[in-house]
Amino acid sequence: MIPVSEPFLSGKELEYVTDCIKTNWISSIGKYVRNFEDVFARFCGTSCAVSASSGTAALHLALLALDIKAGDEVIMPDLTFVASANAVLYCGARPVFVDVDEKTWNIDPEKIEACITERSRAIMVVHLYGHPCDMDAVMKIAERHNLKVIEDAAQAHGAEYGKKRVGSIGDAGVFSFYGNKLITTGEGGMITTDSPDIAEKARLLRDHAMSKTRRYWHDLPGYNYRLTNIQAAIGVAQMEQADDFIGIKRRNAALYNSLLRDMDGITLPPEADRCKNVYWMYSILIEDDFGLSRDEVMARLKDMGIDTRPFFYPLHRLPMYSSDAEYPVADELSRKGINLPSSTKLTDSDIKTVCAAIASVRDKNR
Repeated sequence: MIPVSEPFLSGKELEYVTDCIKTNWISSIGKYVRNFEDVFARFCGTSCAVSASSGTAALHLALLALDIKAGDEVIMPDLTFVASANAVLYCGARPVFVDVDEKTWNIDPEKIEACITERSRAIMVVHLYGHPCDMDAVMKIAERHNLKVIEDAAQAHGAEYGKKRVGSIGDAGVFSFYGNKLITTGEGGMITTDSPDIAEKARLLRDHAMSKTRRYWHDLPGYNYRLTNIQAAIGVAQMEQADDFIGIKRRNAALYNSLLRDMDGITLPPEADRCKNVYWMYSILIEDDFGLSRDEVMARLKDMGIDTRPFFYPLHRLPMYSSDAEYPVADELSRKGINLPSSTKLTDSDIKTVCAAIASVRDKNR
């Protein structure tokens, strides 16, 4: 089986983890935590980075640090992983969904302003599958309406919009280090920001909101959202290879593109002007003229030893977010989208095997 994704632990991960164990610094205090935060802040081009136990925890902390509270509304794309919306609910706020752009698959800026109300406090963009949003348009809207901007960059480590890396453009960026991400710590997350106030509040809340001057004194209800030193040690080793990983992802995408470009019934992943897609997942659309549905293609590829994943369900289709509102682009992308094997461990031979299998599936149906 060629997997959709798998971690690539090819550097000094074992050496640094062993150091944690030998020195007994295995919990949330240790040199690797701050080192990881410092390295990641430099990587993104921000002055601050705050680690967390997961990408979802980092989203929750970022929203709290931006003072999102009960009764507020946060505008976000309808097509994203459920954690983006759930983190808003954790704050007692309400996620408000916007359809996505058919070309970039990200939030459609032209549809944001129609969703702004007196309760709107923030826009959460999601750099879906590694492709940056139209941040200029989003930031202009946010400025006009005095809204905060959170970049959910969980899938887009190192992606660039213009001359900036994602996570450095809005008020706060959020990343995930789950096992299938471009940079992994197994589980883990990070908030990036240029605001010392946002960073300080996030640091406070992630550690039970314990007073810095009076141990076991708590003025606020906080959370146990800390990253361990062992996880951070893996992250430090991963960051030493980050640019190499990005290069591998983009080279793999280029090979996929060259092999699939002329195949009828397939739409390749986007890369808009001024954007650098890091192709966290190599994602394509199976169009109706392919001759088989997306699900039929996935089933046949699985029989041939190739693992795939569908696109996310639009949030308005999930029971807790069910809505009669229409999001036609999100629905269409979700119906057609498929994530092909995308690991940094893929070989050229693997990619050629996947593309030959797709061609075989199409040709056998004609």
